[in-house]
Amino acid sequence: MVSTGKLESRKGVGHSAAGPAAPASGVAGTVAEAEVSDQDMLLFQQLFKQYIGLHLPLSKKALLQSRLSHRLNELGLRGLAQYHRLISDADGAEERQRAIDLITTNETYFFREQSHFDFLTRELLPLWRDQAHLRVWSAASATGEEAYSLAMLLDNHRPAGSWSVFGSDISTRVLRFARRALYPMARGQNIPRAYLRRYCLLGTGDYEGHFLVQADLRAKVEFAQRNLTALHEHDDGLYDLIFLRNVIIYFDCDTKLQVLRDVIARLRPGGYLIVGHSESLHGMALDLLMHSPSIYRRPP
Repeated sequence: MVSTGKLESRKGVGHSAAGPAAPASGVAGTVAEAEVSDQDMLLFQQLFKQYIGLHLPLSKKALLQSRLSHRLNELGLRGLAQYHRLISDADGAEERQRAIDLITTNETYFFREQSHFDFLTRELLPLWRDQAHLRVWSAASATGEEAYSLAMLLDNHRPAGSWSVFGSDISTRVLRFARRALYPMARGQNIPRAYLRRYCLLGTGDYEGHFLVQADLRAKVEFAQRNLTALHEHDDGLYDLIFLRNVIIYFDCDTKLQVLRDVIARLRPGGYLIVGHSESLHGMALDLLMHSPSIYRRPP
C-alpha cells in the first residue's frame, strides 16, 4: 500500500477515536462473569426497539454482555438491570446514547461488496453524465469507509465536483471516527492503488500502520446522526442514490418495512436504492422496481 503523501506524527493524538477504552481498575470482570437473565434481555430488547428499532433476540445474550460489560464495570454497576434503570431514566439520554453506540454493529471496510461500486461506475454514472449535480446518501455509514469509497469514485469520475455524499449513522461514536478519517491499513486493502495514491496519506511515527483520507476529499463528505426509525425529524431532501446496506437485517419485519418506506420517500423518482447482498426485499409492498438482486429503482 503506497501513497504520495505522508501523515506525520502529532504528539498527544491517539490513533482511533473508536478504539476500546482502558479497563477500569478494581472492578474489571465483575459483570463479564455474570450471566444475562431472560428478564435482563427482555428489558434491553424493549429499550433498543423503542429508541432505534433494533431487534435483539434472546440468542444475542452473549453480544449484550460483551458489548456492555466493560461500561458497567467503569460505572461500578453490578448488573444489567441496574444499568437499564440508569439509561431508561429521563435524565439518562447521554448514557443511553453511549449504550446505543456500544451495541450497534459497525464493522466495515473500504469498497465492501465491490459489485455495487462497479454498477455505479459502469451503469449509473454514464446514465447521469449530463445531470448537473448528484446527491448520494450512505444511510448506515458506520465509521465512514462506505461514504469515502463513494466520494473517491465520484471525485475520480466527476472531477468538476458536481456531487455530494452524506453519511449518517445512529452511533455518535462511529461518526466521530468517520469525520476524523484515520484508518488502519487493513481497512483499505480493497482501495484501488490509484485512489490510494491520490486520496490517502500514509501514516508515519505514531500513525504507522494507518492512513488518512486527504483533507480536500473529507471536505466533500458530510456526516450527521440519523435514526432510521425517526427520519421524519429531518428534511434532508431527495437523493439520486442511497446505499442502505447490511442494516435492515437488524430490524423486525414491521420496522424493516417502515424504514424502507421512509428511505424510499427520500429517493428521487428514477433514483436507485442499494441494499446488502444478504438482504432481500422480496414480497414487500414497496414502490420499487428490482434491477437485480440488491439493486432497486424507484419508478420515474
